[in-house]
Amino acid sequence: MPIYYLTAFQKNGEKLLDQSIEAKNAEEAKKIGIKILEENKLSDQTYRLVSPEGQLLLFHV
Repeated sequence: MPIYYLTAFQKNGEKLLDQSIEAKNAEEAKKIGIKILEENKLSDQTYRLVSPEGQLLLFHV
C-alpha cells in the first residue's frame, strides 16, 4: 500500500506532527489524516497531507 505523509506545524514553523500513513488510495488517506488531526487537536493548525508522488491532498493554513 502507498505511504502518505501528514505534517502539522505551529505558525512559527515548529513541527507538531510528522507521521506517515499507509492507505489504499488518496481518499482513504484523507479520512485517516483528518481523524489523526482531530484526535491530536491539530485541526486548527497549519497542516498538509501529501501523496507518495508529492501531490498535495489536504492543506490548511
